[in-house]
Amino acid sequence: MNASNTAVVVGAGFGGLALAIRLQAQGVQTTLLEKRDKPGGRAYVYEDEGFVFDAGPTVITDPSALEELFTAAGRRMADYVELLPVSPFYRLCWEDGSHFDYANDQEALDRQIHARNPADVAGYRRFLAYSQAVFAEGYLKLGAVPFLSFRDMISAGPQLARLQAWRSVYGIVSRFIQDEQLRQAFSFHSLLVGGNPFATSSIYTLIHALERQWGVWFPRGGTGALVRGLVELFEDLGGRIELNAPVAAIETQGTRVTGVRLEDGRLFKADAVASNADVVHTYAHLLGAHPRGAAQADALRKKRFSNSLFVLYFGLDHHHDQLRHHTVCFGPRYRELITEIFGGNALADDFSLYLHAPCITDASLAPPGCGSHYVLAPVPHLGNAPIDWTVEGPRYRDRIFDYLEQRYMPGLRSQLVTSRIFTPLDFRDELNAHLGSAFSLEPILTQSAWFRPHNRDADLSNLYLVGAGTHPGAGVPGVIGSAKATAGLMLEAQA
Repeated sequence: MNASNTAVVVGAGFGGLALAIRLQAQGVQTTLLEKRDKPGGRAYVYEDEGFVFDAGPTVITDPSALEELFTAAGRRMADYVELLPVSPFYRLCWEDGSHFDYANDQEALDRQIHARNPADVAGYRRFLAYSQAVFAEGYLKLGAVPFLSFRDMISAGPQLARLQAWRSVYGIVSRFIQDEQLRQAFSFHSLLVGGNPFATSSIYTLIHALERQWGVWFPRGGTGALVRGLVELFEDLGGRIELNAPVAAIETQGTRVTGVRLEDGRLFKADAVASNADVVHTYAHLLGAHPRGAAQADALRKKRFSNSLFVLYFGLDHHHDQLRHHTVCFGPRYRELITEIFGGNALADDFSLYLHAPCITDASLAPPGCGSHYVLAPVPHLGNAPIDWTVEGPRYRDRIFDYLEQRYMPGLRSQLVTSRIFTPLDFRDELNAHLGSAFSLEPILTQSAWFRPHNRDADLSNLYLVGAGTHPGAGVPGVIGSAKATAGLMLEAQA
């Protein structure tokens, strides 16, 4: 490896950080440029009145992918970050008062399933076996393989056909499981990566097997502590990170990129550039002056984008130890609500929520005796529902607070110390996310693998993509996998 090789990575989300670490570890002098005042991207951290709020991903499901990053750099993950096991993985709750603790404990699962529908015990075992087969093919074999040609897709075709990848997540779950609430319990996972369980390829059932394989984890000190550990590793390797460094343009000459220009005019020349920014933003704005940028942006805008999120962060002067670390609060409707989230032109009257209570696992994220929380509601993106969130946001916050106080967290209002909201407008403006989408392109079969924006651009030969908008997709394991795929291509080109 020629040590004079240089790379610039735009955006310090998990994908950008993981890619920069892999490049730097292999002797490519790498600069990481981040628009905001802290690294992390969607894994930003807010601090207020002694409360620490992880902004985004809080479910860590493949510690081995993270471990591999440190190992590739000749380091030990344990020297940088500690991962704590979360059990149960999730508590799933319904409005009839029932709940289901989804844990990595087959006997406990069988007992709970049997109480609902005895026939579903064997059905769940068959679903788990199917999920494990998809996990082996779709994640272990293909998760970090770049799909640059249609030939790559064809070679994966027989396995995908055998696994009935054209079926939806919910459709596959329903083949094995009869009880409607259990169908919800085992199909909601695709929502964690911006996928509609009724439209997303059954390939995404692999998330279930992934969790059963490696568990669900939470970094001590929060997801932000994991980000800090990755930054520390990158800098220990000699990498350079620039914060408060919004990129104005990726510079080009013919069919090559030559570097990156910041909004303050500074120029970072590089042999290769990788973007961890939103894919539409990358092509429409950062490459807007190049014909490839304009053409690709037009093509991408025609695709289907995943839903957005409304996120409410709040600190209470009370510890709600009746909660679990991760709670999914299903509303009165499932299919109908999800249809409105992915295709509706307005905000539904009801909602389903994910409630994060990290102090159950790590009390250090709030002052003594207090609790740090966030709750998120999937909502339509701005292209489907052009809601004025400056007006609707505070109203929606109050509706969610009322609901949580009534059903899950008695006394919430009187215990409230601090709160803040993050709406689809913030996804658009803070994170440059097209249409305020929280997960980039919707993970339907015709927008997956080769059909997704490629890890290396087809025309600009030294421009690369990393993160949720490229293969394999959103979620922490997905973007870490994209970094492995992209790093492989970049190192091959620079060898």
